[in-house]
Amino acid sequence: MAVTGLGEIAEKLRRSTVVIHADNRSSGSGVIWSSDGSIVSNAHVARGARIKIQLWDGREFDATVESRDSQRDLALLRIGATDLPSAVVGDSSQVRPGELSIAIGNPLGFVGALSIGAIHAVGPVRGLGSRAWVQADVRLAPGNSGGPLADAGGRVIGINTMVAGRLALAIPSNIVRDFLSQGPADVWLGVTVHPVRIPRPSATGGSGHAFGLVLLEVEPQSPASTASLLPGDILVGTEQDAFESIEDLSQALQGAGQRLLRLEFLRGDYSRVRRVTVSLGGRNVSRSSVAA
Repeated sequence: MAVTGLGEIAEKLRRSTVVIHADNRSSGSGVIWSSDGSIVSNAHVARGARIKIQLWDGREFDATVESRDSQRDLALLRIGATDLPSAVVGDSSQVRPGELSIAIGNPLGFVGALSIGAIHAVGPVRGLGSRAWVQADVRLAPGNSGGPLADAGGRVIGINTMVAGRLALAIPSNIVRDFLSQGPADVWLGVTVHPVRIPRPSATGGSGHAFGLVLLEVEPQSPASTASLLPGDILVGTEQDAFESIEDLSQALQGAGQRLLRLEFLRGDYSRVRRVTVSLGGRNVSRSSVAA
């Protein structure tokens, strides 16, 4: 079934979607949230000491990170530009399964790529804690993170963040509004993680599986790097509790001021649990941890 004005809607979304380059790494996406230069993206996209924003018309600007919340995986950036084509933001609480969804982003170097699908559900995803996601069957690839997920009217209902199975997961627009009004949490570990199932022997002598978070990336000079954690290590919990979801790591990082966190992890040998003490402090707005 044809959607009236889809081409015009897609073009407006492209104009309000930006390319984000952080420390010369592969690019991600962002959404122009207001015409005065405010841009929303994922925290794991807006990492590094130098961030550049490329607009739809080819102009480039240096960006500053005004706030970052790695628990919600959101970041607010600002550039020195005005009269920008800002996105129209929708109400994610009104989204219903079966509705048309439109994703715009910059996957694999293709600027302004469009993908269309349907809303699958709005709510938690098994294994990812209790947080709600807008779940859609649009096709995402590296570079889509931080870009808009919109409804058939072009209203942004989520920020595309990750893929679980065959579904794209977007942070609901209402959570983005909360982030912008409340400010970021005091959380910084300096890692990019992904949930995995780990084969572990059971108490009865059989075999089973445990939940873990494999470190895909460890940011230089971060608390995780200082504690000698390495890409490929698998976080399995703290000394007090085992991790059962990504949200558990975010909860373990919560707190203010200087503090120590004792983490348990695996390195190579699934039968040997290692322990490391991580020194956490006040949030450094130029860096972040990623729990997504």
